[in-house]
Amino acid sequence: MAENTQLKKRAIVFLADGFEEVEAVTPVDYLCRAGIDVTTVSISDNAEVTGRWGGIKMTADTTLTEFIKQDYKNFDAAVVPGGMPGAANIAASENTCKLLKEMFAAGKLICAICASPVIVLAPLGIIKDKNFTCYPGMEEKAAEYSVELSGKWSDSRVVTDGNLITSRGAGTAGEFAAAIIEKLINKETAEKIAQTVLL
Repeated sequence: MAENTQLKKRAIVFLADGFEEVEAVTPVDYLCRAGIDVTTVSISDNAEVTGRWGGIKMTADTTLTEFIKQDYKNFDAAVVPGGMPGAANIAASENTCKLLKEMFAAGKLICAICASPVIVLAPLGIIKDKNFTCYPGMEEKAAEYSVELSGKWSDSRVVTDGNLITSRGAGTAGEFAAAIIEKLINKETAEKIAQTVLL
């Protein structure tokens, strides 16, 4: 069999205080299992980030300030976990939003789960005219966050539309991660990882 000479795929996972732990750790774990190079990025100047439940802490690989000094254009995907106030904190980060818009415009894969499709991506125009999903009921509360939804909402557990992948919540995080692997590598690799973890 010929050796695979493709360049290794690279993904960013953004972390903000109040993030939903399962929605962050599951993609990191699955993508690493698939051989994707994952970099976790704290959106604050502190690499230690506190999750939504029980004060669970994660130490990110780098901070946003340091990360944007790199050539982040070499990354293939960005993952935005949900959870509140995590999603709101990411939405309030001007530099994170700028990076997401630039990556999306460049055709990079943008992936968001739970509240983040509505709270983070919708104000950036990323779900405009796209099929998407989110945490149940968030699509109805969009106006409360001064967000106007211009995409087509679906109740599917995971929705892929071009270079956008969205998902519903912690219980769909495995399927979300598998969809990212399928898009970045191939369906066979995604299925292999799903079987390995008994998804």
